[in-house]
Amino acid sequence: MKDYKLTLAVCTVAIVWGTTFLSIRVAVETIPAWFVAGIRQFLAAIIMFLILTYRKEFKWIGWRSLKYQFIFSLLMLVIANGMTTVAEEEVTSSLTSLISACSPILVFFGSMALGLQKFSWRAFTGVVLCFSGILFIFWDGINDLKNPDYALGILFLFIAIAGWASGTIFTKKLNIQSGNISLNLFYQFAFAGIIQIIFAFLFSENYNFGNWSLKSISAMLYLSCFGSVAAFFAFHYALTKVSPVQVSILAYINTVISIFLSWLILDEKISAKFIIAAILIIVGVFVINYNPAMFKKQRIES
Repeated sequence: MKDYKLTLAVCTVAIVWGTTFLSIRVAVETIPAWFVAGIRQFLAAIIMFLILTYRKEFKWIGWRSLKYQFIFSLLMLVIANGMTTVAEEEVTSSLTSLISACSPILVFFGSMALGLQKFSWRAFTGVVLCFSGILFIFWDGINDLKNPDYALGILFLFIAIAGWASGTIFTKKLNIQSGNISLNLFYQFAFAGIIQIIFAFLFSENYNFGNWSLKSISAMLYLSCFGSVAAFFAFHYALTKVSPVQVSILAYINTVISIFLSWLILDEKISAKFIIAAILIIVGVFVINYNPAMFKKQRIES
């Protein structure tokens, strides 16, 4: 029997997160990145609190569980989401999504290091394809790396995907069960929101609230409601049903949607080499993670 909740969760993650790179780029046009990230997560925490209060499910989760939620929040929200948001102040949304698509490579290597995955020559071939794609990305734009702001943005992106991969593996390694997903997300969002807003006041050079445009604010609200609450709820649910590698392959769809929207709405230039790079990376990641059962439901056992 099909698990329609799992299907809905997978579709939500694939489609909504495909739009977040575009939304972040629009939000940081007039709002400092750490404010975008912090307010996004803090508003998401408020939404989760209201849902939990309405359901009469809000409660203390205990210090042990709180520790896990804080670690997950630090890796997936503060580092991965925060650094991606900061990077998009200098890097286009299409390039951001394409580099972020490399996260399954780190998931594979990390899983292999922890004994959750085995090395194979097929995987090695996939890695070569992915790195070939990265070379295509920077072949024409290598001189852009001389710009310290752009180079720093690229560095932030690689830090972000390292945080995302670590959070994905962390969840799998500890066999973290769903429990009350809404309750867990409240603590994660609240922790990330507070930390990132502190970062915003510490590291933002100019945060004149009067300069924030309605378009940027709307994008930030979209990120809170859909990019955080809806997508992260779906992501957590999916991780309790299938392996992290299976969930991570949603990066394929995210990337295609993001590149298309960046071209359509933001008029970002998509060159032939960029398309070749996208194909190489997506095919490479698929080859690395492919196994005959990867599209089948695999329930995580406690």
